[in-house]
Amino acid sequence: MCSRYYIDGEIVREIEKSIQLTDENIRKRISVNFNVQTKDIHPTEIAPVLTASDSGIECSMKRWGFPGFQEKQVIFNARCESVLEKRTFKEGIEYRRIVIPAAWFYEWNRSKEKNIFYRKGKSVLFMAGIYNFYEDGDCFTILTTQANASMKPIHDRMPLTLEENEIIPWIFDRQKAIEFLQKVPCLLDRKAEYEQMSLL
Repeated sequence: MCSRYYIDGEIVREIEKSIQLTDENIRKRISVNFNVQTKDIHPTEIAPVLTASDSGIECSMKRWGFPGFQEKQVIFNARCESVLEKRTFKEGIEYRRIVIPAAWFYEWNRSKEKNIFYRKGKSVLFMAGIYNFYEDGDCFTILTTQANASMKPIHDRMPLTLEENEIIPWIFDRQKAIEFLQKVPCLLDRKAEYEQMSLL
């Protein structure tokens, strides 16, 4: 489960570089025209996402979390295993797939100790998501899947992460996107705040 992640000002430049690297066969343009603040992103906050546009891919701002069925409830994750079956998510997975860039995301263990998960040697982690239209604006949710070996010691769920060459297929190719729902995410590196403190 992903309930908080981190972005910084380097992400915009890395996004542009990554899309250009993956765009060998499909000539798509990426439009990035805003500044990103360095900050933790929590559910209900507005964050940058990659979406389809008439000219290719654009980086736009959307709110994290679908409105829930109860007052003040927010649905910030959707399970890959059931996203095609649930009415709340079906239209998004069919027509409005997005990619959420992050420097890293956080997860807490059973002792409520915070762990940071990131891609070693890469400054951006790409998470798969979907969005929908609501009265208050566009909202997105992050897709989660079963934890891989790097995540299992901390939690049994994790975001569905994408490789750079999977960004364009995820957004534009429905069949490929459905296949990606079954994929095992790459292994991630982990840092823990309590481990860092114990070294000081």
